[in-house]
Amino acid sequence: MLSKALLRLGAGAARHPWRVIAAWLVAATLAVLAAVAFGGRTADSMTAPGLDSGRAAELIERAGTGQEGMTAQVVVTPLDGGATFFDDGARTALTRLRAEVTRLPHVLGASDPAGALDAGGDTAVRGGLVSADGRIAVVRVQYPDQSRLSGEDLDALVGLGDRLRAELPLRIEMGGDLFYAFSGADGGVSELIGLLAAAAILFLAFGSLVAAALPIGMAVFGLTVGVATMTVLAGVTEVPTFAPVLGSMVGLGVGIDYALFVLARHREYLACGLDPQEAAGRAVATAGRPVVFAGGTVVVSILGLAVANVPFMTVGGFAVSIVVLTMVVASVTLLPAFLGAAGPRLGRAGRIAGIGRALRARRPGRLRRRRDTAADAVPAVGWRRWLGHVGRHPAPYAAGAAVLLLTATLPVLGLRVGLPDDGSQPQSRTERRAYDLVAEGFGPGTNGPLVVAADPAGDPGVVDRLVATVAADPGIASVAPARTDRATGIATLVVFPTTGPQDEATADTITRLRADVLPAAIGQGPAEAHVGGAAASLSDVGQRTSERLPLFVAAVLALSFLLLMLVFRSVVVALKAVLLNLLSIGASYGVMVAVFQWGWGGALIGLETTVPIVSFIPMFLFAILFGLSMDYEVFLLSRVREEYLRTGDNGTAIVEGVSRTARIITSAALIMVAVFLSFAVADDPSTKMFGLGLATAILIDATVVRMVLVPATMTLLGRANWWLPKWLDRILPRGPVGAGDTDGTGAESRGEAPRPRLVDR
Repeated sequence: MLSKALLRLGAGAARHPWRVIAAWLVAATLAVLAAVAFGGRTADSMTAPGLDSGRAAELIERAGTGQEGMTAQVVVTPLDGGATFFDDGARTALTRLRAEVTRLPHVLGASDPAGALDAGGDTAVRGGLVSADGRIAVVRVQYPDQSRLSGEDLDALVGLGDRLRAELPLRIEMGGDLFYAFSGADGGVSELIGLLAAAAILFLAFGSLVAAALPIGMAVFGLTVGVATMTVLAGVTEVPTFAPVLGSMVGLGVGIDYALFVLARHREYLACGLDPQEAAGRAVATAGRPVVFAGGTVVVSILGLAVANVPFMTVGGFAVSIVVLTMVVASVTLLPAFLGAAGPRLGRAGRIAGIGRALRARRPGRLRRRRDTAADAVPAVGWRRWLGHVGRHPAPYAAGAAVLLLTATLPVLGLRVGLPDDGSQPQSRTERRAYDLVAEGFGPGTNGPLVVAADPAGDPGVVDRLVATVAADPGIASVAPARTDRATGIATLVVFPTTGPQDEATADTITRLRADVLPAAIGQGPAEAHVGGAAASLSDVGQRTSERLPLFVAAVLALSFLLLMLVFRSVVVALKAVLLNLLSIGASYGVMVAVFQWGWGGALIGLETTVPIVSFIPMFLFAILFGLSMDYEVFLLSRVREEYLRTGDNGTAIVEGVSRTARIITSAALIMVAVFLSFAVADDPSTKMFGLGLATAILIDATVVRMVLVPATMTLLGRANWWLPKWLDRILPRGPVGAGDTDGTGAESRGEAPRPRLVDR
């Protein structure tokens, strides 16, 4: 059985700690070396098969007009407030800047606003290169497709800007696809803040520097191996830029949480008199099984993102799963090695003489439940009083908590998906300043141009009709002259909407172009036309994920229900867990909408403007949060079930089981919340959403759900909590957690109290 295998694994690691630690050191070193030698840079390709924007990209690539690659834009304005680019001095500086840009590696070409001005001011203004007042100019830089580029190209462009700022009388700002694809994701400082906060909470929870250091050390090892492996994966396939940040965020949270669960059990066994090696083995056999189950649930849920059929989400989910899986393996191998190396120093004061000998003799009948140390008695008494109070008034507490969470969920009705553009970046970023300059000089839609790709299929009038009908649409500000490839006949039109890339009106314009405008222009013939460009691609991906989200949610709920029913041998417990998890996740979605779309409290996390919810985040959050909530569900209910099997009394099982796990769950939740909130103050809005969404859901789950709704509903249900039809019990296989013995000794399967029976709190 799993428990016996974990018992042997944990005890073996504790008996030979330095061998295991050395093996992890070697693994971490090899992973880092492999990342340096074979790793790649993360990059974003927000596309998916079968979308209209994808068909537009295929036509553009066939045409070979150069618009199939990536772009960057250099936005400039004279430092002299009275100067314009109609003046010779400013225009000369602009000419030099453009020449320097074209000499950069991999640059295919760059627009020439100064040359357009020399040809006639109207030409430059109509071409969208110089603003009507002459104060702002844009140099659009064309690169090849993303597969031929790297972060070095972005570094070269940024470095050129830094040098020219000191040499030219121009204010120079930059933005565009190149920045989005290769700019470094947030992290580093956020990870350090999260680690420091976690260390402080662990020290307060255990009162020991050694006990606090072990989970942190294990998490750092696991994170090093996991992120390095993710970097190697980026050398093989395209890993999205958010994956390392999300992997670090989730990895730190679950890694420290898993270590906390095992460490708490280990200290309980030490307090009962077991030697450190046996205590570590028993701890891995008991707390390690919920860790394996919960971690597996997180991995399965995240891998389920493949149902969206969006490649970057599938690869991103796989990359994050690597980190989570690494943390699970570290929890049952590296952590017990640390526990064995630490020896008896982790034990509590006031061990009870004789209990250890009785445990080793495996005579559970002689064990007596006794008072624990005074340090643990005080919080345990407090939790018992609270749970007793909830148990005496279950209906009002269940109703009140449910109403609170449903109210917090209501803003979800106004959820709008999209992708925050550079206008949502802080003013400290050059992308934001470039965005503002372009919007000021040319209108907001210039920051998110659409590209209409058309194959006339022998109809010479298609292109002219397209230009006329698209330009006449009320959502379009202007249409650049069409570019037609002579060999293929494919034409491309750069179209500038009247609204910004993240505005809902822009998505409506894209829909209208596809449904009405383009069909009217091409008629019933064989010609075809499609809308592409970054804004269209992101809109399509958002629509795809929104369509697939119900299917994904249903699949995760069904799988979770089956697993929990298998684990706890109860239909009611599994159904209740699924519904309560939905409530906590829904409330976190509601908080995200209120903060990011409505602006409530956005300044507290450095949000300077309202933004839509990133299209792929709801699905990602659901996958991660549903898996993480299983940590607390399995950890808490496995203890409740132990007490129920020991006493047969539902009320006693609830009070004892929840009070025994309350302090650990609270500490674990505080650690996760601290780690996730440290990412909520990052610059990137997507990182903020991940951090705030995860932190909110974990906080709600560990407080309102686990400490109010779970005991209240279980009290109301009584013995029905453990109802399982006999026919179903016969056909269900025995699960790995809670369905067999709890510590590898076989006691529970014989109907005896799980051993060792720990002291009262």
